[in-house]
Amino acid sequence: MDLSQNEAARKHWISMLSQALPEELETAFEALAESPDYRWLRPAESGLAMVRARAGGTGQRFNLGETTMTRASILLGDTAGHGYLIGRNKRHAELAAVFDALLQQPSLQSKLLESVIQPIAERLHSNKKQQSQETDKTRVEFFTMVRGESD
Repeated sequence: MDLSQNEAARKHWISMLSQALPEELETAFEALAESPDYRWLRPAESGLAMVRARAGGTGQRFNLGETTMTRASILLGDTAGHGYLIGRNKRHAELAAVFDALLQQPSLQSKLLESVIQPIAERLHSNKKQQSQETDKTRVEFFTMVRGESD
């Protein structure tokens, strides 16, 4: 993989780790053959982050408001792992950082992508599909009738 492919893959798994259920990461962590020996670069801490939006999804950006966010950074050997998520679950951020570091290890990457990241992605896709189907049931189609020209 070249650098841009590595960056894209890492962005994907960091996104999946942040959206994982805490119990999914706990279960995956307990299933590891051996517990990773890591140290803190930045202990898990909560704070606020500005949420930005676009008017109509494509218009000019504006500040929508603030949300609580938690981040953590760990060092596993010489590899830094970072975890970011919306909310205040420090353990979730810690585990996300640990898995980010583990996923950067070529020897573990394919196994962890299959056993940790793929199930999270499948659950999220299934949830999105189900929500879309439920929303489609209430869709209303609007149309405009054109009046004829009077002479």
